[in-house]
Amino acid sequence: MKLLWSLPLVLLARAAVAAPDIAKPTALALPGGDGGIGFDDLRFSPELHRVLAPAGRTGKLDLIDPETRAIEAVDGFSSGATFGGGHGEGTTSVDTGGGLVFASDRGRTEVAVIDPRTKKITSTTKLAGGPDYVRWVEPAREVWVTEPGRKQIETFTLSKGRLVHAGAIAVPGGPESLVIDATRGRAYTHTWSDATVVIDLVSRKETARWKNGCTGSRGIALDEQRGLLFVGCEEGKATALDVAHAGKRLGVAATGKGVDIIAYSASLAHLYVPGGDSATLTILGVSPAGKLEVLGSVAVAADAHCVATDDAGHAYVCDPTHGALLVVTDPFPAMRKR
Repeated sequence: MKLLWSLPLVLLARAAVAAPDIAKPTALALPGGDGGIGFDDLRFSPELHRVLAPAGRTGKLDLIDPETRAIEAVDGFSSGATFGGGHGEGTTSVDTGGGLVFASDRGRTEVAVIDPRTKKITSTTKLAGGPDYVRWVEPAREVWVTEPGRKQIETFTLSKGRLVHAGAIAVPGGPESLVIDATRGRAYTHTWSDATVVIDLVSRKETARWKNGCTGSRGIALDEQRGLLFVGCEEGKATALDVAHAGKRLGVAATGKGVDIIAYSASLAHLYVPGGDSATLTILGVSPAGKLEVLGSVAVAADAHCVATDDAGHAYVCDPTHGALLVVTDPFPAMRKR
């Protein structure tokens, strides 16, 4: 009799600690996106409290209020009438800093400066090569733009609201992705294969290359306070590196295949890894020691290769075919110290 009575209690205990389900994503259509959008980089700006979605061929940079989901569009980028796949058209990368917004334009090989108050492009600057990532470098008050075709990062100073060419940093084998570590005075980028490249912000020189555990390095994210660098591997996994100890690998976890852009929530210690081939979003928990744990996975869309996360527990995953963002509510609690 004791065994019969205890069995339901055991089942109830297991149910109580079972991981919560991830609700089906909510689609957020973007202006002019009905025919598809070649998404690439997505960002969340704490400065503007907006999700920033460079909307490729539509010729718009969309600014999304994470609370109301209202969308304001910045017009004036190059556009295309139809979507043929890929993400080689219009604006595809963005960042904020110094009270301004900076966005690429692949169609015109330019980087634009935008006034976030007026939602207008105020100046444009020609680039040496096709742009990939645009990032604000706060310690130097510069904008860096990766140009994979030229295997370099082009650097710009900000002068009277315009970007002025300052130089270029060679990145043999890359650069893929870019993140700035202001605390340590570094930038991190990848080669397209198995290495993460460390660049000193002052000297503009490469100082190290770390094996990151990937066959194809793609996405990048940083927990600056804890010194953890995350790498998305195209083959279907993510790794965590210790930036204070020569890129020592601390954690690895399997995800869906076709990984490209990843995103990280420092407040939750959760890493978001979409798989474009598997059409899934995997949510990973990150321990203080850098261990990665799969918390759950949810179906998203084909070629869902990019993601951003806001400050309220939502992930925004690109849906290129439908020209929309899929909003996923993260049901998992913040990672405890362990």
